[in-house]
Amino acid sequence: MSHLTRLIRGTAFAAMTLVASSAFAQQELKIIAPAGPGGGWDAAARSLQQVLTQTGAAKSVQVVNVTGAGGTIGLAQFVNTAKGDPSQLMVNGITMLGAILTNKSPVSLDQVTPVARLTGDPLVIVVPATSPIKSVKELADAVKADPAKVTWAGGSAGGADHMLAALFTKASGSDPAKVNYIAFSGGGEALAAMLGGKVTAGVSGYGEFESQIKAGKLRALAISFGQRVSGVDVPTLKEQGMDVEIVNWRAVMAGPDITAEQRKTLTDTIEKVVKSKEWAEILKARGWEDYYLAGEPFKAFIKEEQNRVGDILKSVGLVKS
Repeated sequence: MSHLTRLIRGTAFAAMTLVASSAFAQQELKIIAPAGPGGGWDAAARSLQQVLTQTGAAKSVQVVNVTGAGGTIGLAQFVNTAKGDPSQLMVNGITMLGAILTNKSPVSLDQVTPVARLTGDPLVIVVPATSPIKSVKELADAVKADPAKVTWAGGSAGGADHMLAALFTKASGSDPAKVNYIAFSGGGEALAAMLGGKVTAGVSGYGEFESQIKAGKLRALAISFGQRVSGVDVPTLKEQGMDVEIVNWRAVMAGPDITAEQRKTLTDTIEKVVKSKEWAEILKARGWEDYYLAGEPFKAFIKEEQNRVGDILKSVGLVKS
C-alpha cells in the first residue's frame, strides 16, 4: 500500500469519524410531548427544543403534541413510530406511570429506551388563606379524624398530586382508599375551587400556586421534596414529622431498539444540554429543580418508581391488586 493510499484512507476514516460524531447535530430531531400545549410535559419538550438549538446540539428540533389518556396515547404512537429511530424523543414523567396503570395501557415504559431524568417539580400542599388549618399537623389531625370530610383538589386521578394526597392520608393514620380527591383538568380550576372555599386543601407544582401564595391568598403548608428547595420558603413534610416524599419528575426517552452507540450519543447530547447555562436559566425561570440522572442508574430508578406508583394506586383503589 502506497503512502498516498494510506493517507487517503486515513483521511477518509477521520472524515467518517468526524461525521459520525457530529451527525446528531446535523440532523433534525422530533420531540413528542404526550399532552396538550401549556402543560409540564409541553414546557419540558419546548425547553429542550430551545436549548438543543441554542447550544448547537441539534440543527432543528420539532415538538409534536399528542394528547389523551394521561400521555399513554402519545406513548403508544411513539413506541410504534420511533422503533430504531434515534431522531425521535419523548418527554414523560411520574404521572405517565400512573396513567399506564389506570388506563390499562397496552404499552409501557419497558418498551422505550431511557435516556435521562431532567427535572423535579416540588409539589406543594396548600389551603385557602381563610382556612382554620394553619399547619401540617392540623391538616393531618383532620384527615385522621375523618378523611371523607377533607377534600383535596389536584390534577388528574392517579397523577402525582393524587399520589401525594394518598401518601399524606396514609401517613396521617387513615386508610388512603378513603382519600376524598377531586381531579381537575388544570391548575386554574383547582385554584378556583380553593379560592372559592369548595375544597379543604390543594396539591400542585409550587410554580402553579406561587403567585397566589405570595399574594397571601393561599397558605403553603409543606413541599414534598426530601429537602428544602432554594428560593421556596416552605418547609418539607419530613421536617414536620411526616415521612412522605414524592417528586414530580420529568424525563426524556428514546424509541425502542436503538443501538447502544445511538443511546450514548443521545445521552451525551442531553448531558450537554443540562450542563449549559441556557438550561440553568430555564430551570430558574420555571422553578424547576435540577434532577438529572442518566444511564443505568436512571433505568433502575424507573423500575423503582413503577413499583412505588403501582403500590400507591393500589392503596387508593385505582389499580386492582
